[in-house]
Amino acid sequence: MAKLSTEYRMTVPFFDVDSMNIVWHGHYAKYLELARCQLLDEIGYNYEAMAASGYGFPIIDMQIKYVQALRFNQDVCVTATLEEWQQRLLIRYRIVDARSGECLTKAHTTQAAVSLASGVMQFECPEMLRRNVETQLAAQVDTP
Repeated sequence: MAKLSTEYRMTVPFFDVDSMNIVWHGHYAKYLELARCQLLDEIGYNYEAMAASGYGFPIIDMQIKYVQALRFNQDVCVTATLEEWQQRLLIRYRIVDARSGECLTKAHTTQAAVSLASGVMQFECPEMLRRNVETQLAAQVDTP
């Protein structure tokens, strides 16, 4: 089954590490967000488009497995892959060392559509999101 995925490349900045040059665990959520925003931009349904369509997508679950510590000045690649989009957004992530390809972190986030007008959680994702994802997936199939 085809999936939508993106790679966000970055170098771990000094201001994200502790005195041992290891990334503080709370910054990992920020790295996932950077990759997620890039993926949503590529789908054509970023946070601005969500709001314009009348929905917000708060994170309702986040799991992170720290396989190895990220370190100051390390080049990493954060891959975000859209796994589900009909009833919720489920995005899986892998953070790997850009030079060796070694897996450093595994994670996933789950987001649910919430009507901005009523604050009520929806049981399916908005049509605009589903249509954009289907269009992107069809384009992958059509590309040789």
